[in-house]
Amino acid sequence: MSSVQQTINRLRELRLTSMAEAYATQLQQPKLYELSFDDRFGLLVEHETSERESKKLKRLIRGAGFPETATLEDVDYRSSRDLDKSMVLHLAGCEWIRQHLNLIVIGPTGAGKTWLACAFGSQACRLRLPVSFFRASDLCENIGVAILDGSLPKLKADLIKPSLLIIDDLGLSEITPRVGQVLLDIVDRRMRSGSLLITSQFPIDQWHGFFSDPTVADAILDRVIHQAHRIALRGESMRKLQARKRMTPE
Repeated sequence: MSSVQQTINRLRELRLTSMAEAYATQLQQPKLYELSFDDRFGLLVEHETSERESKKLKRLIRGAGFPETATLEDVDYRSSRDLDKSMVLHLAGCEWIRQHLNLIVIGPTGAGKTWLACAFGSQACRLRLPVSFFRASDLCENIGVAILDGSLPKLKADLIKPSLLIIDDLGLSEITPRVGQVLLDIVDRRMRSGSLLITSQFPIDQWHGFFSDPTVADAILDRVIHQAHRIALRGESMRKLQARKRMTPE
């Protein structure tokens, strides 16, 4: 076995797979021999770093559980949506997450709330901030099950850990007192560790009625609303617009 192949094998054994591949590629490009050792080695390290960052991003996005693939670069700013581009660009830096602030997105059914939430979540992942996405109904169901089967401590830890917790479509079902108490604990602890992004088709002044226990409602909403940025989407359903576009002959 040649010394070159031994080096490639050693790199792979050290889990420097991308560096090994880049080294093998360099050997097939004689022009690179004109570079200094430091420059060639720098290229190998840069390739390994880039590949690791790419894999980490894929893991973060896969682990977040986004139901849609969305990026802030693809946001539709048509005037009928009344979406402030300067605000979106400001929030894209995700400083609000680092400061443990929240984001509320409201709008009618089909306005693109979930898509926008996924876009902000994906942007957070790109900045290496862990994200978890839950439909509000699924989250409440998971909490109810965890209360019964004894897995609540683990579920709480999983919900508190991410830098950003997305709760989508709040208000489609009533939140029971028991589930509300758990949500309050999660929200309270997340105030010191991360941010919430909540979407709802209902105006904020109606959120109090989502909770069976008004005291819990007061406590949760006080913690969420008063330190949150707000986006209100308007206009025709994006689903209808997309369906109409697909059906229109070119």
